[in-house]
Amino acid sequence: MELGGVASVWVLSATALVFVMQVGFCFLEVGFVRAKNSVNVAIKNVMDFCVAGFLFWVFGYGIMFGESFAGLIGTSGFMPDQGGSDDLLFVLFQLMFCGTATTIVSGAVAERMGYSSYVAVSALLSGLVYPVFGHWAWGGMAGDGPTGWLARLGFIDFAGSTVVHSVGGWMSLAAILVIGPRRGRFGPRSGAMTGHNLSMAAGGTLLLWLGWIGFNGGSALGDLEIVPAVILHTMIAACAGGLAGHFLSLALHRRARVEHLLNGVLGGLVAITACCHVVNGQSAVLVGAVGGGLALLGEKLLLRLGIDDAVGAVPVHLFAGIWGTLAVALLGDPQHWGTGHDLSDQLAVQALGVAACGVYAFGVGILALALADRLYPLRISEAQEETGLNVAEHEAHSPMLDLIREMERQRMEGRFDRPVPVEPESDVEPIATAYNRVIDRVGETMRRQDRLLQELSSAKLEAEASNQAKSRFLASMSHELRTPLNAVIGFSQLIAEKAYGPVSDQYAEYARDINESGHHLLTLVNDVLDYSRIEAGKAALNEQRVDLGRVVPLVQRMMQATADAAGVGLACDMPRPLPLLLADERAIRQILINLASNAIKFTRSGGSVTLSAAVEPDRRILLSVVDTGIGMDPAAVPRALEPFSQLHGDLSRSHAGAGLGLSLVKALAQLHGATLVIRTAPEQGTAVHIRFPAERTLMPPP
Repeated sequence: MELGGVASVWVLSATALVFVMQVGFCFLEVGFVRAKNSVNVAIKNVMDFCVAGFLFWVFGYGIMFGESFAGLIGTSGFMPDQGGSDDLLFVLFQLMFCGTATTIVSGAVAERMGYSSYVAVSALLSGLVYPVFGHWAWGGMAGDGPTGWLARLGFIDFAGSTVVHSVGGWMSLAAILVIGPRRGRFGPRSGAMTGHNLSMAAGGTLLLWLGWIGFNGGSALGDLEIVPAVILHTMIAACAGGLAGHFLSLALHRRARVEHLLNGVLGGLVAITACCHVVNGQSAVLVGAVGGGLALLGEKLLLRLGIDDAVGAVPVHLFAGIWGTLAVALLGDPQHWGTGHDLSDQLAVQALGVAACGVYAFGVGILALALADRLYPLRISEAQEETGLNVAEHEAHSPMLDLIREMERQRMEGRFDRPVPVEPESDVEPIATAYNRVIDRVGETMRRQDRLLQELSSAKLEAEASNQAKSRFLASMSHELRTPLNAVIGFSQLIAEKAYGPVSDQYAEYARDINESGHHLLTLVNDVLDYSRIEAGKAALNEQRVDLGRVVPLVQRMMQATADAAGVGLACDMPRPLPLLLADERAIRQILINLASNAIKFTRSGGSVTLSAAVEPDRRILLSVVDTGIGMDPAAVPRALEPFSQLHGDLSRSHAGAGLGLSLVKALAQLHGATLVIRTAPEQGTAVHIRFPAERTLMPPP
């Protein structure tokens, strides 16, 4: 190949610029992955160029540009080191292209493919897949005329939208399908895995952009006249791709995401690579804008399909590469094709090249990687993935990674009992120092809370023990008192009825007073016994179907004599029909008796007390006892509900009891899951409402 002095200098300069793209890929991919995998990605970028460069020199160049066998594969030119300077410069330039194609895969499979596995993938791509398809499309570029079968058909790919980028994209797709997504990327607890340093990724994009000047401009080789137009079209296509990614991101996410802008620029660059020498400026803008849009929309498609591409390599290099290759025919000037085809024929050839690349690169990739994965898993273990490849594969520690790992350990274990390590004079020293101050404060607060909880626990145990002792005492005393009380009640009744012989009327009155006091005291003892059982948790409900239409009138009849003696009207308000209530009938009677007794006790002569039951719209049954009595201060209601509490008013002094009536009502209601509401005011009467849960209402069938 004869380039000439100026052209040789330009191609040599372009070769250096293409090598700069390796730095750009490294920065871009390192910035796009999580910190715990950054060193691994960087090392893979270095290693894949070592593998690609070596294998391409040993036999890749010969396969790609050697003497053709049936337009399928080159058979000469292996390990080139002879010939003119221009020939060796061409070898060097093409070696850079092979490295570019190979390094595309590293970003796609980042964070879950093992280092040795990736080396094998790099060897497969650079040693077999890339040079073979390169021969099909570019065979003969070294100066012998078109020799590859696609090249002879008129396939055009100026700088490698398909030959370089789509080949790398197809291999990336095959690899990520075989190894699967990163842990936590998809599923019910999935989340976005944002890169740890998008500023570095932006720098990497700019370096790639710079390198593309050599990538596309250097592909002109000796035709220096087209270089300015090629570079101009490359620049404006990249700008259009970045703008498309930016505004499409705004439209879809209502914010401009950094990765969409960066991948939009790269999508525009990849797309223009095939056609930058045959389009005008307006067409270059359209090519770049569509390429940038495809980079973002392609990412959305992969996510919808559950395919995890860590850096967006497949949308950028494959989707945009396919579009750029087809754009040669769709938007290129036929006068610049040099193939003699019309638009439809050229489009057919371009589509054939795209399809051939897909079938070969993806087919070989998926079959080879699937077979290799069965023999030796390409993916790292879950433990290694959780730890991160920096440490798991390279023992690459850093102060920042150590700090992050220790902070993550504390978060996962929920333990903040020790400070994180502080590396003196490091970038993370201020962060670790500030974090340790927070840890000290958290530890102090937690220790104070532990002491408080221990004190509360001790107090609670003492209170529970005291309550249990009180309940046992009350239960024991109640049992001890009931037997003599029953005897007193029985004997006083007999004396009052003069069963043992005649007694004076005065003694008979005394006996009746004793009998009445005994009944009153027995009621108090029974209340104490019931309350102690509830407090001790020994009370059990004897649940049955309770007909309130029978129970409420029964309580009215039982309390009628008491009401008449007090000069208080006692009424019963019962709708018909009323659903059955799933409850303990004895407890329901006790509730109504206690409430009615209290209401009568604190209602002056001439007042009224009403017992009622109703079903509410939400199916809850409501029991109510409403009186026109003296009422009380609403602020005193909580105290009235406490056991053994008495609110002494004018009437309460003459009806003093143990103060368990309302407490027992509250306890029995709570056993049924019911709510208790008391509405009262001084001299305005009292209304007590008990609402039972809807599930206790047994509605009749419709």
